[in-house]
Amino acid sequence: MSTPRAVCLLSGGLDSTTCLAIARSEGFECYALSFDYGQRHRIELEAAARVAQALGAVRHVVLKIDLRQFGGSALTDDINVPKGRSASEMSHGIPITYVPARNSIFLSCALGWAEVLGAQDIFIGVNAIDYSGYPDCRPEFIEAFERMANLATAAGVKGRMRIRIHTPLIRMTKADIVRRSLELGVDLGLTFSCYDPGPGGRPCGRCDSCILRRKGFEEAGIADPLNA
Repeated sequence: MSTPRAVCLLSGGLDSTTCLAIARSEGFECYALSFDYGQRHRIELEAAARVAQALGAVRHVVLKIDLRQFGGSALTDDINVPKGRSASEMSHGIPITYVPARNSIFLSCALGWAEVLGAQDIFIGVNAIDYSGYPDCRPEFIEAFERMANLATAAGVKGRMRIRIHTPLIRMTKADIVRRSLELGVDLGLTFSCYDPGPGGRPCGRCDSCILRRKGFEEAGIADPLNA
């Protein structure tokens, strides 16, 4: 039997890197998909390239979609990235770093590539526990998208294959994700998580993504290689 293929969404951050490593450990031939969408932390694409190479992706595609044309998010517009928020603040409401419909757009592109590749499996590193309140990281969204995917593709309608959206991190804490990544031998020094990097690409240490990353490493009792 031929090795099954999977499209893996890859931002270059901790979660998507761990997700790619899990897909590889499960025996998939991995095709990594990243997006240059006008994000202010575009440096993450350099991390994605490093990770894709290190984890043996068969191919790594960076798709350009300029979401700055729409704006509406601190990641794609001239809006300050929130800094220093508490865990309580992060657990309530949808933050301004939410990019409208981002995961819907990304998964739709992954779906198109999967159909071309004959891949039934798409991996995305969404998380519903230690996350910043994004609506498109919830299990309900993923389940609905998977149903749509099988209605929207020729492969699904003709019964040639059934698309499956894998979310292996969805019920994991950030500490769990750090531990799992290290179990899989991932060099987390290759990753990048900051929403608002400073000069030279140094993580700011105070945005939600940096805070959640630090929380994960501290709770796992492991030093973050980016702070070495």
